[in-house]
Amino acid sequence: MLVWVKVETLARHDASDGDFRIKRRLEHLSGEPCLVLHMSQATPETVLALSPRALFLSGCATWFRDFDVREFYVFENLVHATESIPALAICGSHQLLGFMFNDGFRNLKRVIDEPMRPLHDGEAQIGWWISSETAGLFTEQGYYPISILVDDPLFHGLPSPCVMPESHACEIKRVPDAFELIATNDTCRVQAIKHRSRPLYGTQFHPEQWVAEYSDGELLLRNFLRIAGIGD
Repeated sequence: MLVWVKVETLARHDASDGDFRIKRRLEHLSGEPCLVLHMSQATPETVLALSPRALFLSGCATWFRDFDVREFYVFENLVHATESIPALAICGSHQLLGFMFNDGFRNLKRVIDEPMRPLHDGEAQIGWWISSETAGLFTEQGYYPISILVDDPLFHGLPSPCVMPESHACEIKRVPDAFELIATNDTCRVQAIKHRSRPLYGTQFHPEQWVAEYSDGELLLRNFLRIAGIGD
């Protein structure tokens, strides 16, 4: 059993069927059933009762500032309660690990997103989701080279740089002390992190969105599943 936790507003979760495609991708890779839960449903009691072999925490298309910070208490509780379960936090959830381990959600009145940087003078706004909120901000949207900094099982068999799908305007500014920086690139320093004492990873990029032309994300997911004891 795998569990995919959708970190998003309930309204956007209800309006999208994209998680079903990811669920089926993970099931094909692992040979295991994958259950999709909205963040609000992913309490420690619910998830631990399922005895998942691996946990995935999704990206988020909504600015964190638009959430009530208390909505992230379930995320924090879940991550603390599943120390022995291999977990991969992707994009928005990767950034939430930064807030959680640097500050703790219960110490914050609001989660303030941390954009990568403003656009330089004359720099074009590139991407497929330009809005009033992202206007004037640099975004990584597309397929970007990722430099591997640490010889870790997550990157077994991958070249450095590898190429991964990206879709974000914000980033982790400070790697929490409990984590090691394991991958980077020139536009976003904190591309991947690993907890120093438990099987918990975060990636700013979206390995689950690999395509045939750029399939390094598929291999990374296979590696993560092997870390969880799943697969060949």
